[in-house]
Amino acid sequence: MMYEFLSNNADDLIQRCIDKVNKRPQRNASREQLRTGIPMFLEQLTKTLYAEEKIDTAAAMAISGASGGERKDASEMGATAAAHGAALLALDYTVDQVVHDYGDLCQAITDLAIERDAPFSADEFRTLNRCLDNAIASAVTEFSFQRDCAISDRYASETNERLGFLMHELRNSLSVATMAVAAMEVGHLSISGATGALLKRGHAAMQRLINLSLEDVRAEGAAAGPKGIFSLADFIHEARDSAQLEADKRGSALVVADVDKLLAIQGDRDLLLAALANLLNNALKFTCAHTAVSLTAYAEGQRVLIVVRDHCGGLPAGNAEKMFSPFTQRGDDRSGLGLGLSIARQSISRNGGQLSVEDFPGVGCAFTMNLPRHLALDGIPPAEQTH
Repeated sequence: MMYEFLSNNADDLIQRCIDKVNKRPQRNASREQLRTGIPMFLEQLTKTLYAEEKIDTAAAMAISGASGGERKDASEMGATAAAHGAALLALDYTVDQVVHDYGDLCQAITDLAIERDAPFSADEFRTLNRCLDNAIASAVTEFSFQRDCAISDRYASETNERLGFLMHELRNSLSVATMAVAAMEVGHLSISGATGALLKRGHAAMQRLINLSLEDVRAEGAAAGPKGIFSLADFIHEARDSAQLEADKRGSALVVADVDKLLAIQGDRDLLLAALANLLNNALKFTCAHTAVSLTAYAEGQRVLIVVRDHCGGLPAGNAEKMFSPFTQRGDDRSGLGLGLSIARQSISRNGGQLSVEDFPGVGCAFTMNLPRHLALDGIPPAEQTH
């Protein structure tokens, strides 16, 4: 009888399946992790064959289900096979590997039966095939369902993050434009002056972001703007002008050191300027009342370092890298989305640089943009150079 054969040779059959699994690449599951797989299926197959031998059809159906498939929870075998499929998905297996698990056992049973010259009846083979069919169907169905859910969740998360990035940058640009208008109203300033230029840049930045969103550009693609060589001094000057409005609003001092006029950097200027604006806004947001935020930029070897220092009092232990994760906020001020530092790091990385933070406990933080250095040639301003 097949059920006796399976019961007497269970360990041998399981080991043969393990040997087959080990010959395939990318298998990293332990026997314990796969306990809902072949060992459980073999036990349920044996119980089904025994029930059918005793002409207990109801018991057999309860264990392994009827032919033609069934809901995953309609039988013991369906439920455990579904759990097996979910377990393999969690281990990054593919759907063909799920099917192979059951095919391995079928092949092991056939090979061992031939070696032992163990004859089986046609009814027993029909039962074996029915059980394999139901188990594979349940495992693959659950595997596919869980995979589709995971893909859907990941897509929703990515979409939400891209939307958050867009809204964050739009709000930054709108804030600059709004503060520029307020300053012009209070001081009766001309639109042709420096504050008017800030207003125009804020509008231009918003237009660029809206155009990108209308084109449905992915977050990575949105960063791939035109790259050119531009003056570091002019770049810092523009960032200072925008940040000064925020500093005045918060009553903090913004101290900007002079920059070597021959230094230049290469990249997407708008993207890097938005990244620096995020760092300055973050510093002004968290620096303690009536303290200063400093901005320095200088060359160090073949790199340019742009450093923003604040007086926030320092970071909680182990919190430095967490600050760069999307939707992560620090402190009690929850007015933002927790995206500024994440956006800044991505933007800087796409331009061949790195963004890091150094904590000074009890004092504050220093955020450093580390970018490739370009030196102006023969005194020609970088803005007039071609590359």
